[in-house]
Amino acid sequence: MEAQTHQPNFWSNQQNARTVTRRAGSIRGKLKQDETLGSIADDIETYNLLLEEEFAESLLNEAVTLLEEYTSQLEKIEDQFLLKGEHDNNDAILTIHPGAGGTESQDWAEMLLRMYMRWCEKSGFQTKTLDFTPGDEAGIKSVSVEIVGEFAYGLLQAENGIHRLVRISPFNAQGKRQTSFASVYCYPIIEETDEIEINPKDLKIDTYRASGAGGQHVNTTDSAVRITHMPSGIVVQCQNERSQIKNRAIAMKMLKSRLHQLQEEERRKEKQLAENEKSEIGWGNQIRSYVFHPYQMVKDHRTNYETGNSSAVMDGDLDGFIHAWLKYSARQNRDSI
Repeated sequence: MEAQTHQPNFWSNQQNARTVTRRAGSIRGKLKQDETLGSIADDIETYNLLLEEEFAESLLNEAVTLLEEYTSQLEKIEDQFLLKGEHDNNDAILTIHPGAGGTESQDWAEMLLRMYMRWCEKSGFQTKTLDFTPGDEAGIKSVSVEIVGEFAYGLLQAENGIHRLVRISPFNAQGKRQTSFASVYCYPIIEETDEIEINPKDLKIDTYRASGAGGQHVNTTDSAVRITHMPSGIVVQCQNERSQIKNRAIAMKMLKSRLHQLQEEERRKEKQLAENEKSEIGWGNQIRSYVFHPYQMVKDHRTNYETGNSSAVMDGDLDGFIHAWLKYSARQNRDSI
């Protein structure tokens, strides 16, 4: 596989080249995991032998501290064992939409966007904003981000659902406590598949002027593209590129991913298609609550995993929540067999 990557014409077929390089990277990652696990096992065995020969409290404390440091490494390795879905290793498209509530919810949606961008940065994932619609006064009305990295979709599917915020409103002069909602949904990027057939007659394609930052060109040409898939009602849009052709190509990739997700949901015989699965963005439907007042807490209502360090969570510390959801999901799948 490494030899293939050094062939002069390796990148002539970019799709195949990406597949090969990703598989090679995955194998290298697994080999590194084996080395890490072997090193941890050796350290634990060494401390056990030393403590059996001559117990010392200082040595025990040293061993306990080391085990605590190993915990996060072991959890990340365990996560990859839990990621067995067909598309778990794919890149992903993350979308965020505010719920009802105007500026409050739009600001909350932007806070979530920053949280995920920080998590991606810490995880070594690359990000690219595909579509961004700013709020009227603050925050965002919608955003779609492409996330590239190993197991991007497998990890981020843990975030699918409604996220609820409780805080003292910075937009309320009376300083009242406010509850806001936003939806987060993640889709795998499907590069090539024979399963998805899109009839051009089923598409409504609109062009418009992009909004937000991007320079003079962005705001003076109809480069942004919106595609509506009439049979399913799915709407995708992209305004990131200066070229209408490039925006259309990215939007089609987004549409293909969304349609594939619908097919996956049908195979699992869920009651609703993926787009209809999105519950009302409001009370009683949240998967996670973020409380900033009168106390600090972030709690996932599916797994009951929680932390009092809300600042760390908003700065991208999501690994604990994702790990807990992967274990929860594995148990759910096992019990349903």
